Amino acid sequence: MSTFDKILTFLRFEMERPGNYSPFHIAFLLLTIAVTVFLIRRFRDSDEKTARRILLGAWITLVIFEVYKQVIFSYNGNAATPWSYPWHIFPFQLCSNPLYVFPFAAFLKKSPAKDAVVSFLATFSVFGGLAVMFYPNDVFTSAGGVNVQTMIHHGTQIAVGLFLAARHRRNWSFKFFLKGVIPFALLSAIAIGLNEFMHVYFTNNGIDAAFNMFYISRHHPCTLPVLSAIYPKVPYPAFLILYLVGFVLVAGIIFGAEAGCIRLARRSGRKEA
Repeated sequence: MSTFDKILTFLRFEMERPGNYSPFHIAFLLLTIAVTVFLIRRFRDSDEKTARRILLGAWITLVIFEVYKQVIFSYNGNAATPWSYPWHIFPFQLCSNPLYVFPFAAFLKKSPAKDAVVSFLATFSVFGGLAVMFYPNDVFTSAGGVNVQTMIHHGTQIAVGLFLAARHRRNWSFKFFLKGVIPFALLSAIAIGLNEFMHVYFTNNGIDAAFNMFYISRHHPCTLPVLSAIYPKVPYPAFLILYLVGFVLVAGIIFGAEAGCIRLARRSGRKEA
């Protein structure tokens, strides 16, 4: 075994698969809450330079952990075929959005485009993080490092999304929320395109692999709660519409909750800059 193989084997440290609300899960929930509160209280009135550093720091952290996950899942230690890529972990799910969207939030200047990105991260992205953080279900594995990566990734998108909502609280209106639908629609369209392209590629090359970005492929069943029951009962176009509208409605609920917190904070006399 080469030194590189030994390093990868070491990084694949095993642990007992955590359950929902196990000590491991609860610890990261509390850490997420603590980081979120810290960011909001300490940096909600920060300047653009400080906010950019926070976003880039979070992005770099998530990218490093994502690369780690991709390598760990691709390396199986088999002497004959040590590397084999599991296509189902390709990083383009709704929860993967910080890997692609954080840099836009960091570098875009004040504009409708930046408003759209901020709105998306503070609503749709927060929902994606909350869904996993409060009900990890089958995302936990026996790979300890991957479990840490999962919790840090989803916890970070919650903390950063809520921080952005607090920082842009003066812009918090229904019109501002609707701007966030645009990045969601664009990412969904890219996911559909990737699903179709990879299906053709796999078919032409005799590859048996699941590739279902955003869980909206017409070639593979949706496994998300609730939607998994709808998928086999309606035509695909109807399912896709229900999926998109449903996510917009849930993101709207997140927006409403954030708007309510902003109003309560103002009424309680908290400092506004």
